[in-house]
Amino acid sequence: MSSRSGHHVEYQRHRHPQDHGRTPPRRPAVQAAPAAAADSPSGEGYTILHAGKQVRFGPVVFWIAVGTVVLLGMWSAATATYFAFRDDVLTRLIARQAEMQYAYEDRIAELRAKVDRTTSRQLLDQEQFDQKLDQIMRRQTTLESRATALGAIPDASVTGSIKPQGRNEAPSSGTPKPSPISDTVIFVAPPDREARLESRAPLAIKAQPNQFAKIQGVDNVLVRLQTSLDQVERRQMAALSSVEDGIESRVRRMRGVINDLGLDMAQLEAATPRSGVGGPFVPLKLTADSGPFERQLYRINVNRTQMLRLNQTLALVPYRKPVVGEVEFTSGFGVRSDPFLGRPAMHTGLDFRAASGDPVRVTANGKVVSAGWAGGYGRMVEVDHGNGLSTRYGHLSEIGVRVGEVVKIGQVIGAVGSTGRSTGPHLHYETRIDGEAVDPQKFLRAGVRISAG
Repeated sequence: MSSRSGHHVEYQRHRHPQDHGRTPPRRPAVQAAPAAAADSPSGEGYTILHAGKQVRFGPVVFWIAVGTVVLLGMWSAATATYFAFRDDVLTRLIARQAEMQYAYEDRIAELRAKVDRTTSRQLLDQEQFDQKLDQIMRRQTTLESRATALGAIPDASVTGSIKPQGRNEAPSSGTPKPSPISDTVIFVAPPDREARLESRAPLAIKAQPNQFAKIQGVDNVLVRLQTSLDQVERRQMAALSSVEDGIESRVRRMRGVINDLGLDMAQLEAATPRSGVGGPFVPLKLTADSGPFERQLYRINVNRTQMLRLNQTLALVPYRKPVVGEVEFTSGFGVRSDPFLGRPAMHTGLDFRAASGDPVRVTANGKVVSAGWAGGYGRMVEVDHGNGLSTRYGHLSEIGVRVGEVVKIGQVIGAVGSTGRSTGPHLHYETRIDGEAVDPQKFLRAGVRISAG
């Protein structure tokens, strides 16, 4: 076959001997060379004739070449398509990338907002916690001051009898009573915070898995502390009410006793000795922001002042027993049969059963006006208590005071005996008002009434 360049190129397909008689396929611009088929011992193949030379290719090599040409064509087509649509592809890629970037930015903004909300909530929780803690601290301080005020109120009870003061008497332990707040909540100042409240009994709190659970646990602790302080406050108010009721009741009994005995309160107060005290007068006032506790404490202080003044006044009234132990009279006040003459006679006192040598104690504050032998009284001590009140202690075996000596309630002034007109050891005790003998049991009953509360 003749080409445009004048060269003769002949393609010949070699066939196998068994293929004789078959018509070879026609190929454009390729001339089959049947003669060459005899030269191919291996079967089919392709021969290229160029300038009288033959170049023979096997089918594998031929199809590889064809495949390569096809792939190159496809690659060229793809490249041409890419360059043709490159702008659209890049635009789409850029748009996709921008969309992803915006999504990431939105997510980051959302996370930042969430972090800000969490931080704000934590700050708010911390602020609320600090406010609650400050409130608890203020309540703690208030309750401590109230406990101090309650502790300053003594048990100003009036004893109806004289307690023994023997050598074998066990001394009081002197252990102060626990404060109404100190057995519940104590104040602790840890290094990580200015101040906080802590329960004396440690609170068992499990480890919280997150910050919110931890805050919730702290809130629970604060609630329990608030509840504990509420209980302490209720106990304090109850104790204050009990003290107020007790003082008011005692004041009423004291005033009733003075009226029942027919004594003049003004004269008793005038006769009360005054010790060396003084100072400027500062009236007790309530502030405008005083609460129920302060108002009740004010009333208690006013009533306690009256009670103390009545105590000082009643210290001159002989309503206590002159001997220690159970009261047993061998003879009462009034008309009786004289133990020696057997005739009716006036008994001006009470005879207390007692053993010889038992101590005899003075029943009120006063001054000894007589101490010695006094006829039928035997050895006798007379004490003037002021305001016309006096007491006599007769039939003593011995006397332990002298005339002019100032004696205090419960002081031993002698010992039980049987001197004078006496049939046996006992104490003859008299109570006199303006020199006239009155029934001592009237005063003793008044003492029982006062000490009943």
